[in-house]
Amino acid sequence: MLHLIISTQSFVFLMLASFLAGFLDAIAGGGGLITIPAYLISGLPVHMVYACNKFASSCGTAIATLRYYRNKMVDIPVGLLAAAGAFVCSAIAAKIVLVLDAHTLKTMLLVIVAAVITLINKNMGNDNHSDRFGKRKKYALSVLIGGLIGLYDGLFGPGTGTFALIAFCLILKYDMRTATGNAKFLNLASNCASLAVYILAGTVYWKVAIPAAVLNICGNYAGAGVAIKKGAAVIRKMLIVVIVLLFIKVIYDMFF
Repeated sequence: MLHLIISTQSFVFLMLASFLAGFLDAIAGGGGLITIPAYLISGLPVHMVYACNKFASSCGTAIATLRYYRNKMVDIPVGLLAAAGAFVCSAIAAKIVLVLDAHTLKTMLLVIVAAVITLINKNMGNDNHSDRFGKRKKYALSVLIGGLIGLYDGLFGPGTGTFALIAFCLILKYDMRTATGNAKFLNLASNCASLAVYILAGTVYWKVAIPAAVLNICGNYAGAGVAIKKGAAVIRKMLIVVIVLLFIKVIYDMFF
């Protein structure tokens, strides 16, 4: 029974967090920065936390990806190649994690976040200049982005969609809206691969995961609508929110 695992108050809080995370995730990524702590506070075992979060976020990301696709905001070949690169490099990164201590990983993450903050500028993603690249170069860079994001996802995890968005803007010169659509495509593939492992392991607690997925879907649908309508301005603002949240999380993990 649900009440044997989490209280009604915790369940309601978790559902609200799932909606907010979906809304944020659809626009700038980083929804896990909200839901992971919420799941942990609710009292679920850690292995269920990650499994339920992955199920809910996968469902929500699928809806956001579809909405971006219907609005012609996804470059399918680029998304597919980036997803392939992410899949391979994420597996490699998982092996690297086994030989690195926690402090080293947290220090690396702090450096990455600081570097990203430095690279972001107010003009990033205002216009789409991806057409300056030939197809071969664009596809090669897509695999590179997928590989870089896959390494990050395998080593750290939080904010993967956010960094994918930034990479598509900085490296392939996409505008914010198209970069967000491409990032969703990449993130969806990565989520589904991880989710399959959790389902086979039997760690998804469906009584929590399914309603959380419904709220996450609603949040993703609403967030994608805002990003499609408002464009770069709102995406940039939400991007700053995610980076700040990630920076706070890293500092907290390192010192507390």
